[in-house]
Amino acid sequence: MSYNTLISATALQQNINNPKWVIIDCRFSLANSNTGSTAYRHGHIPNARYAHLDKDLSSRITDLIGRHPLPDFNGLVKKLGAWGISNDTQVVAYDDAGGAFAGRFWWLLKCLGHEKVAVLDGGIKYWQQQQFPITTTLPRIKPTVFRPYLDTTLWLNASQVQDKLAKQAIILIDARTPERFRGEQEPIDPIAGHIPKAKNRAFQLNLGSNGLFLSANLLQDQFKQLIGKTAPENIVHYCGSGVTACHNLLAMEYAGLNGSKIYAGSWSEWIRNKNRDIARG
Repeated sequence: MSYNTLISATALQQNINNPKWVIIDCRFSLANSNTGSTAYRHGHIPNARYAHLDKDLSSRITDLIGRHPLPDFNGLVKKLGAWGISNDTQVVAYDDAGGAFAGRFWWLLKCLGHEKVAVLDGGIKYWQQQQFPITTTLPRIKPTVFRPYLDTTLWLNASQVQDKLAKQAIILIDARTPERFRGEQEPIDPIAGHIPKAKNRAFQLNLGSNGLFLSANLLQDQFKQLIGKTAPENIVHYCGSGVTACHNLLAMEYAGLNGSKIYAGSWSEWIRNKNRDIARG
C-alpha cells in the first residue's frame, strides 16, 4: 500500500530498509536556521536525508515576497533526484515540531504531482518514545531522476486572494496562534494582525496532547464547524510565511476534506504592500 497523508511510526519502522522508500528529515528552527541540520548530524531516523527549509524548500527573499517564498521548482526537482526520489518512491517526511515543517515538504511534493508522500505522525519525538532506532550514519544514496508534473493551481498569489475575497469566493484560514492572529503579539513580522475576513485555526489544534494528529473523524468535525457548507476546494490556508499553513491543509486531506489550497506568500508577503488592508482583534 502507499501512504499519502500520514504514516505511523510502526509502519515506517516496518519499511525502514525498503529500497523503494526515502525518508526526509525536515527539522528546522525559525530562531536558528542551523538547528535542524545540527540535530540531524547528532542523530536521525536511519536512511533519512536532510532537507533545509531555507536552502532546499524555499527560494531567496526579495522586497516584495514573504519570508519563505516557493522554491525554484527546477532546483528542487534536481535535489529530489539527488536524494534518490523517483516517481515511484514512497516518501516519508518528519520533523520535531508536530509536522509543521514536514508538512511543507509534503505539500511541495504534491505540487510536483507526487502522491506517494506522507508525514510521520508524531515525528522523531514519538519515534524515539517507541524506542525505534536513531543513527548518525549518513545514508548511501543512489541518485535517480524525478519527473515533475507541476500543478500551479494548488496555491494562490496575493492578487488572487484579494480578488476571491472581494467576490466572497473563498474562506481564508490562518494557521498562526490566536495572539498573533489578533495582532496582540508578533514575534517575527514587522506588522501584527491578519488578513480581513480570515478565520483562525492554529495548526497546533490538529494535534492531541500525545503529539499525534487527532482522528480523521474529529478533524473533519472541527473543520466543518469552521468552514460550514463551503466546499474544501474553496478553502485557502495561510500563516506567517506559507509553512504551517500546509499543516492545516494536511489535516483537512487526512480528514477526507480534499482540495484546499495555500496562499503561498502568506502574512509576511501580504504586509509588504501598504495598500492591502489588515485587521486586528
